[in-house]
Amino acid sequence: MKKIRYAMTSVRGTRRSTRYIPLLAGALAALVSCEHKELCFDHDVHAPKVQVAVEAEYEREWRYTYEGGTEWADHPAWGESFGMEYDDLRPAVPEGLRVVAYNADGSNTVSNTEPEGGTVSIRPGEHAMLFYNNDTEYIVFDGIESYAAAKATTRTRTRASYLGNSYMENRSENTVNPPDMLYGNYMESYTALRTLEKDVIPVKMHPLVFTYLVRYEFSGGLQYVALARGALAGMAGAVHLNSGRTAEEEATVLFDCTVEEFGAQALVRSFGIPDFPNEHYTASRVERTYGLNLEVRLKNGKMKYFDFDVTDQVKSQPQGGVIVVHDIEIPDDEGMEGGSGFDVDVNGWGDYEDIDLPL
Repeated sequence: MKKIRYAMTSVRGTRRSTRYIPLLAGALAALVSCEHKELCFDHDVHAPKVQVAVEAEYEREWRYTYEGGTEWADHPAWGESFGMEYDDLRPAVPEGLRVVAYNADGSNTVSNTEPEGGTVSIRPGEHAMLFYNNDTEYIVFDGIESYAAAKATTRTRTRASYLGNSYMENRSENTVNPPDMLYGNYMESYTALRTLEKDVIPVKMHPLVFTYLVRYEFSGGLQYVALARGALAGMAGAVHLNSGRTAEEEATVLFDCTVEEFGAQALVRSFGIPDFPNEHYTASRVERTYGLNLEVRLKNGKMKYFDFDVTDQVKSQPQGGVIVVHDIEIPDDEGMEGGSGFDVDVNGWGDYEDIDLPL
């Protein structure tokens, strides 16, 4: 009986001990895994993010006025000659806002919010902060991984019939699309702290793209014109997002026009002149030449080209304004020559289509 009782006790003891085997195995596995796991010294990466509320407002200006330039907002021409109100040219609020937080270790955190702002999550600590609208089509962002290198350019556009402006020394500069509307702001230093209340960052978004109202006024022969398009040469090819300063490289902006009762007209968007600061920065201006081109297709199918030197007008309006050229004429013998019956509604520019090429 004792032997049997001992055996039963042993069995009961075995059952009791099996309940501890998984716990012991788990502890051993944890100890073994700890031997192979590297110690983590970068605690900030894994630390809980800080919730920050961004509140954005937009400076809806289509141009800035500088010394020597015309203050068009109060100019009587808007009601008498231009056929539109000054405020009609103001850019709209964009459809989205991008927030880039640059971390101390060289990485960055990208968030997208509504245009008026929203809550974004960033690491605790000090950051540089970059803000810009993310709803563009022709804008190409480059170097965003570094706030010092971040800039915006626009897509290359080719036009076989455009051979450069005769007034420009560099007749082979890059030809581009007009950029989309772009707003931006840069905060050199922001420290995100864990607090009971959500911190609020108020951001005023400044325009980085501006509008030129370009008017080609005819003195004769407008009745022969079916289509018109133009090119504005010598403009900035890019803008730096952290300062609003335009890049030194030049580009020619290609655009289409509408035919009006006085001639042709276009609203042309641009980064402004090269190597120039925004209104919020100071720097000296560089002497440059700016050229305007007009290309018209006559109703008889023939092409006519005109070049203009608009240096004085652009120089006094480095970031948006009004450019007007006068006394353009199509002689009767050229306008009435041929008579191929060119149909503007059917053929358009025909072989003179523009081709968009990504950079």
